Amino acid sequence: MFRTAKTTAIGAVTALSIALTAAAPAHALGKNERNFIKGVAAAVIVGALINEAQARAPQPQPVYRPAPQPQPVYRPAPQQPPVYTRPHNNHYQSTSGRVIGSNTSVHATVAAQSFNSYSAAERRAIQSRLRAFGYYTGAVDAAFGPATYRAVVAYARDTGGERQLESRAGAFGVYDSLIY
Repeated sequence: MFRTAKTTAIGAVTALSIALTAAAPAHALGKNERNFIKGVAAAVIVGALINEAQARAPQPQPVYRPAPQPQPVYRPAPQQPPVYTRPHNNHYQSTSGRVIGSNTSVHATVAAQSFNSYSAAERRAIQSRLRAFGYYTGAVDAAFGPATYRAVVAYARDTGGERQLESRAGAFGVYDSLIY
């Protein structure tokens, strides 16, 4: 391949010198004209050598590098001062004394308070995972309601963490297992 470039360069210089000399008599070329022709010939030869070297140089191969996976970040719940709430018993009792209903809201549970401390995107992720596992059938709207409460309790029961929902730290553990 190097011979091909050299031959091409020599042929180009020869053709250029013949073209230039045919237009003017041989004795009319002065020192400056001859130096100009030498310079053109040198530029053609050097250009051919550079092109040849670039064509022979190995091309770098692309290397596959997988994208780094983001690491989960634990964000502790914001610290709130303890608030005393007077205990209340709003159970309805039948004439036999048996409890037949309650108006205690699921929104007052530790599970609800812990759930609501997450961002809206994280709450949607929790509901989506509960739906994917078959525990939740409601809308993925980042709102904690009775359907979400039932799904969380069922998931915690099946994974052996039902008692975790009694404390904030335990509830965060259940929700973190669904997010990450």
